[in-house]
Amino acid sequence: MLDTLDAAAVRRWCASGLAALKRHQGEIDDLNVYPVPDGDTGTNLVLTLTSAQQALAMDLDTHADGTWTAHGHALRLMARGALLGARGNSGVILSQILRGLADTLATVAQVRGRALAAALRASTGAAYAAVARPVEGTLLTVVAAAAESAERTGSDDLPVVVRAAAGAAATALARTPEQLPALARAGVVDAGGRGLCLLLDALVEVVTGETPARPPTAPRAAPPPAGAARETGSPEYAYEVQFLLDAEPEAVRQMRDTLDAFGDSLVVVGDGNTTGGTWQVHVHVNDVGAAIEAGVVAGRPHQISVTRFVDQVAPESVAAPDGRAAVVVAAGAGIAELLAGEGAVVVPGNPSTGELLDAVRSTGAARVVVLPNDPDAQAVANQVAEEAHRLGIEVSVVPTRSPVQALAALAVRDPRRRFADDVIAMAEAAGACRYAEVCRAGRDALTVAGPCRAGDVLALVEGEVHLIGADLVGTCTALVDRLLGGGGELVTLLVGADAPDGLADAVRTHITGRWPFVEVQSYPGGQPHYPLLVGVE
Repeated sequence: MLDTLDAAAVRRWCASGLAALKRHQGEIDDLNVYPVPDGDTGTNLVLTLTSAQQALAMDLDTHADGTWTAHGHALRLMARGALLGARGNSGVILSQILRGLADTLATVAQVRGRALAAALRASTGAAYAAVARPVEGTLLTVVAAAAESAERTGSDDLPVVVRAAAGAAATALARTPEQLPALARAGVVDAGGRGLCLLLDALVEVVTGETPARPPTAPRAAPPPAGAARETGSPEYAYEVQFLLDAEPEAVRQMRDTLDAFGDSLVVVGDGNTTGGTWQVHVHVNDVGAAIEAGVVAGRPHQISVTRFVDQVAPESVAAPDGRAAVVVAAGAGIAELLAGEGAVVVPGNPSTGELLDAVRSTGAARVVVLPNDPDAQAVANQVAEEAHRLGIEVSVVPTRSPVQALAALAVRDPRRRFADDVIAMAEAAGACRYAEVCRAGRDALTVAGPCRAGDVLALVEGEVHLIGADLVGTCTALVDRLLGGGGELVTLLVGADAPDGLADAVRTHITGRWPFVEVQSYPGGQPHYPLLVGVE
């Protein structure tokens, strides 16, 4: 039984937590509520914590350096490794939880109960700040419950606090289906929250030597749905405003209140300097001028970027003469070749923070636009923007959800325009491109379009299942008809690695016959899981 958390205990916790995540990796992957065959929360958490353990292994000496304690040094190594290896939304949030622990405990002489409770509270704040639009019923809810219970004990006894935090996390996890209808329909708990519970239980084992008894969290009888709450802002706000701000903490608090009154998706993240410093500000608003004015009142805003939402932001070119570049995340050799042909640096799908940051640095550009083309990669890209700022590189993350949007955005870039104007123009092009994808269901599910069976063909429009069919070609042509029913002049088809021969020709023939005034472009995309990606402009 430990009465304080030392460096050796931190190392054992990391190793034990990683082992637990590996044992339950498949289970957590299966908790993803989408029936498409690319759910990977468990995999992302394992890769993120693997990077944390590798960072610890590369620095075996955890002696205090005069500023940090030995355990603080170990926690900082763990948090830094997790940040650079973070993959997906869950990995990014986990890295911020570890960062909150490290920042709070780095200089604490002995980590007893009250210190750990305070650190969990800081971790909760860091986790919520990492998400543009926090959604309850997720990993965020679980870490918040752990922190609240730890504080409520009022105890300085480490085992008491650790048990309380882990127990409350498990209880909060069990209630996540009550907060997210998608989880309730699926009969599952939140995947990221399940991973955090495993880590907290591993901490209980390290501190107490006991293994907590928990009820099973395997999926229940109800089939998983294809819809999930998205971490995006309310559609009533038309603009995204981002800027760096040099200001004092009190002025930043006042600005936060001001921005919160007339916008949403507000995130203000500092560099850790408690007496002043640089802050990263992000908010969705309708009044752009008022948002920037709030920053002026608080301090000195700079690197201001404004994105119009209806469009979603877009990218740049490789090492352009004016120091701009574009980095794009893409899965599939054909897609990578197309994007590289448009002058972008291409990173394979599902990159870690470190891999994406290396790509940004490799451009040699001072201003870089990142197109993630996937919600999980977007979370990683947001972390890269923060890390790149410390290196003096301005990174603008464009929340593209599909490679077809990235192609539309890259096609209109013009280095003769001012950088901000060019980003807005590319954002308009990306936003004007409706995207869809076709895949086969990986399991039985209840979707917003009705029930599906494993092997059924699913047609998703902008992330939601719209059509379910048995025939691939028929579902693809019906999908295109639905998209073009809302208007369109150009259809882009990206054919996947597992698509049958003739799929693109069949869809093209259908379009030219039924929609004779629509131009069609098709390319071998080579993407996994999705036989066809479609863009309509």
